[in-house]
Parts: sequence; C-alpha cells; structure tokens
Amino acid sequence: MPSAPTWIGVVRHLHLTPRASLPMRAQDSLTLIAGKGIVGDRYTNETGYYSERPEEGRQITLFEEETLEALRRDHGIDLFPAEHRRNVTTFGVPLTHLVGRRFWLGEALLEATRLSVPCKHLEEVTGKPVFNPLINRSGLNAKILVGGTVRVGDRLSPEKCERAKR
Repeated sequence: MPSAPTWIGVVRHLHLTPRASLPMRAQDSLTLIAGKGIVGDRYTNETGYYSERPEEGRQITLFEEETLEALRRDHGIDLFPAEHRRNVTTFGVPLTHLVGRRFWLGEALLEATRLSVPCKHLEEVTGKPVFNPLINRSGLNAKILVGGTVRVGDRLSPEKCERAKR
C-alpha cells in the first residue's frame, strides 16, 4: 500500500507582470481563476506569451527557493525571486515530484503539468549565467482546477489534505 505524501510547503514570494517585457512585481496575494490563470498576469491578459504554443498547463508557474540557495552556494549566482520570472516562489516542496499530481496552493487546487525549462531570455534579462545551472531546476507549470486566492505565507499541500490555509 503506497504511503500518503507528507510534505507541506509554504509560499515565500508572489509575482506577476501585465506584459512579458516588464519586470515582475511582488504581490501580497494573487487571484487565480480556474481554467484561465492569474488576474493581472501577462498570460491571463493574453498580451505576452513566451511561446508560440500556449498550453492550458501554463496557467501558473512555481519555483523553489531551494534552487535560489543552490545557485548561490554552488555557482556563486545571486538570483532573486523577482528575477526567475515565475509567479510563486515556494519553500519545502519537491516541485519535481509533483508532475501529474494535484495539490492545494492557498485556496486554489492546481494540477502540475510539467517541469519548466530554462530559456536564454532569462540570461539576457538578468545578465546572469543561469541557463545551464537551471536545467532540471527551472520550476513547475500547472493548471488551475479550482480558483481562489493565494497569499504569501499560505501552505502548499497534497490534494488529499485539507485546503492549504495558513
């Protein structure tokens, strides 16, 4: 009999931007719309896709704070939460293990669709050599199944757990 996941993570930072060319802006909370995306974000606004192949599974993106620490420790690169261009920075969550799984993020239920891949644009924007160090550690794409609000400090937890309130 498989054991139930025991991880519980926390939201450390939230970001969005209304257009792809603009810097990410820190937020205290984000409003997630099921099947659509984040209110006010570039992809929900349909004003800035980073790919010619937009897909349902890119409604929200997550990134591990542990990866920021590893970049600093292992490569001497200071990359900050607003610079990785993902919406949610997490701590204590094994994002690579969530692909194909559902989980609570604040009031919202998400389904992880695939790992994000790094792009050279991130190096151009930040001026930091992050492409190679971020291979297999560039975050997680997800679709929003149940909308709601997510706030800094909210928990992330497996679908079978109670909603991930603080």
